[in-house]
Amino acid sequence: MDKEHLKGAAKKAEGQIKETAGKLTGDKKLEIEGKAKKVEGEVRQKLGDVKDALKK
Repeated sequence: MDKEHLKGAAKKAEGQIKETAGKLTGDKKLEIEGKAKKVEGEVRQKLGDVKDALKK
């Protein structure tokens, strides 16, 4: 697992926490920020997959 995979996983976890907190508190802005972080995390993980494929 490289740096991009780790960063992606961290962003996804952060996003999940923010999204859940936003839902629980009714804070739509926080919920949207959480969803955006999750997407960012997924993109970073895909980037890591591409980098891994290029190394092979």
